[in-house]
Amino acid sequence: MKLNIGLTDRQRGGVVEILNTLLADEFVLYAKTRNYHWNVTGPQFHELHRFFQEQYEALNDIVDEVAERVRALGGNALGTLAEFLKRTRLKEHPGKYPTARAMLANLLEDHEAIIRHLRSDLETCAEKYRDMGTNDFLTELLQRHEKMAWMLRASLAGESV
Repeated sequence: MKLNIGLTDRQRGGVVEILNTLLADEFVLYAKTRNYHWNVTGPQFHELHRFFQEQYEALNDIVDEVAERVRALGGNALGTLAEFLKRTRLKEHPGKYPTARAMLANLLEDHEAIIRHLRSDLETCAEKYRDMGTNDFLTELLQRHEKMAWMLRASLAGESV
């Protein structure tokens, strides 16, 4: 059935491309956070193990919401690791098990990268594609990533990690 939601096929297609790239970034960040949850060690193990769990659970929700937004716009959501790795703008570090402090710094760097990309994507969705619904959706994601980044930054501020 053809969508009739006030956006052209070109507009929806452009937004779906943006969202699928974001979906790849979110999934890679989810996997990295989950990896760090499993592999963190050190004096703050218990605290960081729980902290990473809270973050990957929030990212799991974001992944699902982004995929559902793609579907709501009539697109197909990426869903394989190969697709995610091909589209992500984040870097993975296979076989590396950093210190707890480096884990926090790596995750902070990735959240900040997503924040920067979201700021650009917001402009594109509003100005080029005229999709205010997706613009609002991305604004809310931006705020969630800013909060997660703040928590990571605050965790790095001390000397105990």
